[in-house]
Amino acid sequence: MTQRDALLPPSSGQSFPEPAPLASHGPARIVAMSNQKGGVGKTTTTINLAAALAAYGRKVLIVDFDPQGAASAGLGVNARALDRTIYNELIAAKPNIREIIVETSVENLDIAPANIDLSAAEIVLINEVAREQALTRVLRPVLDDYDLIVIDCQPSLGLLTVNALTAAHGVIIPLEAEYFAMRGVALLIEQIERVQDRLNPRLELDGVLLTMVDARTLHSREVVKSVREGFGESVFTTYISRTVKFPDASIAAVPITEYAPSHPGAAAYRQLARELIARGRCA
Repeated sequence: MTQRDALLPPSSGQSFPEPAPLASHGPARIVAMSNQKGGVGKTTTTINLAAALAAYGRKVLIVDFDPQGAASAGLGVNARALDRTIYNELIAAKPNIREIIVETSVENLDIAPANIDLSAAEIVLINEVAREQALTRVLRPVLDDYDLIVIDCQPSLGLLTVNALTAAHGVIIPLEAEYFAMRGVALLIEQIERVQDRLNPRLELDGVLLTMVDARTLHSREVVKSVREGFGESVFTTYISRTVKFPDASIAAVPITEYAPSHPGAAAYRQLARELIARGRCA
């Protein structure tokens, strides 16, 4: 085995067992997909991991929690044309998230969409009682409907991200295999620890996911080594390689598991889904 092979185990294959079908659904585990740095693959991972889990028979809800609405657009939902989105439920006196949930073209996968209106939520919520728990209250009625709820967070450590962390059972941190991407992770870990201490003691780090890995470059391999040394078993065995197929799938508004099901990127997200289940982070 070469040094490259040792640092970068295969990102696809049968490293984790095929999950057994479920006899019933719920209650959902809530996972926040979070990193305050943009462009690290949060939305790509949210969509494709959710689609892979749905293909394994899990009922999954994506909560688009970014005013850019990228997760909504990536699943073919024109959130700008919607009268009600997750923003309306956050600020409602009596929220009803079922009214805004949209079925996607992927079986077992739904989304609560967002658009630019969500950017006003932090201002509106700032004077509310228990403002950090607004999303928890919104999601509570549908917990028994799903096996996993994935919150696609905005690249920020503001009130919306605090809401996501307060609602969540776990956090997945997508981390680009690039040196400067590592610098802000310490701030996110500190935020997670503050939320654990003050708002949500059940919150766990479900894992760090290496994304945009280019095994051909020494820099990428050294970053992978540093991340594995720093986070140990918290780093997923599965990693996601850099490929043009992900933006192609985004333009087509479908997950890569449907756009190019035999592509290594699709195989990697299927393996990540199996790894998440094997780790006990999803039913």
